[in-house]
Amino acid sequence: MTTTFYASWRDVPGTAWRWSNFSPAEIACRGTGKLLINEAALDKLQALRDRLGKPLIVRSAFRSPEHNRAVGGAKRSKHLVGAAFDIAMENHDPVAFEAAAREIGFLGFGFYPRSGFMHVDLGPERQWGERFVVRETAFVVEPPLAREVLAESRTMKGGGAAGVATLGVAGVEVAQDVLADAQSAILPLVPYLDTLRWLFIALALIGVSITIYARWDDWRKGRR
Repeated sequence: MTTTFYASWRDVPGTAWRWSNFSPAEIACRGTGKLLINEAALDKLQALRDRLGKPLIVRSAFRSPEHNRAVGGAKRSKHLVGAAFDIAMENHDPVAFEAAAREIGFLGFGFYPRSGFMHVDLGPERQWGERFVVRETAFVVEPPLAREVLAESRTMKGGGAAGVATLGVAGVEVAQDVLADAQSAILPLVPYLDTLRWLFIALALIGVSITIYARWDDWRKGRR
């Protein structure tokens, strides 16, 4: 296990850092700024980031002995050797995160749902804490019976009748204009078109009435 210690994360040369989604400041001790680069652990952390395809928010990584004591860490905490990471779960599904971390090769798992993070380390294999509650699906499946068949829908029929009648009115208007400009031999037909237009208007009003009644009746019977 290759490790390199720096008195400050600022001392890390750019050529010594190859973990593209993390910075020395993220991995350094939160209390002292000291940094122990554990290459094997950071390689797995980067592999986990690549597997999940979204940012890992590191709450705690390396801890200096003095900072570990200050926060009440275990005397043999894997944080002391840079082989442990506490990762926030705000942007992750804990179940998927744990599964991916195990596949990558992390062996130690600590669950802290109240604090919103999960601890992972290189081992030995063990786990502690209360697992996160499985998140419920965001969508509720609607029962099939709640939907009416469109072919039998009175609303569709009423709306269709209104639409056809409206197109009929428009057609009569066009026909009137054409015949009015035609030769005098066909002018006697124009008055009959006016009667036809009113007939289509009446059909349109009936269709609208059917649509309104159907929706009200469906709502009354609990069919949406």
